[in-house]
Amino acid sequence: MPTREQIVARERRKLIEERGRIAGALERLREALKVEVDVDAEEGDPDLIEREKNVALVSQLERKKEGVEAAIRSIEKGKYGICERCGKEIPTERLEVRPDATLCVQCQAEVEKLIKRGQAPKAEQEIQ
Repeated sequence: MPTREQIVARERRKLIEERGRIAGALERLREALKVEVDVDAEEGDPDLIEREKNVALVSQLERKKEGVEAAIRSIEKGKYGICERCGKEIPTERLEVRPDATLCVQCQAEVEKLIKRGQAPKAEQEIQ
């Protein structure tokens, strides 16, 4: 069974690879967005619909990239795998599935409930 340090090193490599994949996808999407779309396009125009999807994807990927970069910074600070809300260790099984996780499962569930109710959680609100 790998040690916590080995797991952190493996997850760091995964995060760096993920950051590279996201950067590549963002670059391709931004290039696609540079193509002009006819401003008089009809509401159901496929080019306009594709552009709207690309804009939404860019936004989603930027949020994901921020999460990955935050996880890499937490590794560098020695705080990786520690729940930002309760301070307990995040189980390695969760980190293997979600290397960018900043909350343990219990805190994540509590934060999601608060967000659904429209209340700001005590830690970061933008949790994924």
